[in-house]
Formats: sequence, structure tokens, C-alpha cells
Amino acid sequence: MPTLRRTGTLLVISALAVSTTATATTGAQAASAPLSLASATASTTALARQSNQAIARPMVTARGWSRDQFDCLRHLWTRESNWNHRALNRGSGAYGIPQALPAGKMARAGHDWRTNPRTQIRWGLGYIKQRYGSPCRAWAHFLSRGWY
Repeated sequence: MPTLRRTGTLLVISALAVSTTATATTGAQAASAPLSLASATASTTALARQSNQAIARPMVTARGWSRDQFDCLRHLWTRESNWNHRALNRGSGAYGIPQALPAGKMARAGHDWRTNPRTQIRWGLGYIKQRYGSPCRAWAHFLSRGWY
């Protein structure tokens, strides 16, 4: 018998499978029915994006960068990965919130670079500081060339 791994996706799918086997509902009951898989995924993505931005905000401030700099970073990483710490560009191999290429470069920031948004953000802010000086300069570069 195959072994199943427990993942967040598996739990969502299991919950949805249970909800679809329930009897049909009507009226007000239908309005409170469980979310579809697409809606559940979108909600999870939005929560992760907000959570990852909340992690980044004080890290940006700690570097002495202003709110304007955070706004530039927010735009940049929304375009790059939508703040998804598991984002993978299948074409280039770029990975994570900052879309590091090669992805393994982030290992310098911590052994958990594949799964920890804080580690990816720390690495990405260091990269931006070293290469561009600030998030707004990185964003301007992205706007003019389509990459940073």
C-alpha cells in the first residue's frame, strides 16, 4: 500500500473531499458551504503573502530604509514571486521570494533557505543592498529591464 505524506495541500484536499460527500444544502446553508479548492488556495496564498510582507517590513526598517523603500520592495517581489517563499521559475530555476538564481545562493543566509521566508528575505535584502543600494533602485532596474 502506498505511503501518503501529510502536507497542507493534502489536508485541504481531504477537508474538501469530506465536504463534498455531505448531503446537498439549500438556501442559507449553501451560502456558508466550504470554499472551493481554488478559493482555499487563493486564501492561503493571500495569507502567506501578507505574512511574508509582515516579516519583511521590520527587516527593511532595521536597515534604515523608509516606507517608500518597503513599497518599492513590495512591488518588486510581488512581480517576481508574489511573495511566495516556494515560488519556482521552471525556466530559469530561480526560487523563493527574491527569485534567487541560482537558488542555492540563499544557503549563505541559512540552512533553511528552501522553506523559511525570513531566511529568503534576509538574503534578498542583502542582495539588493549590495547590487543596487536600495529596493527603489532595484525596482527601477526591474522596470527598465524586466529583471533585477
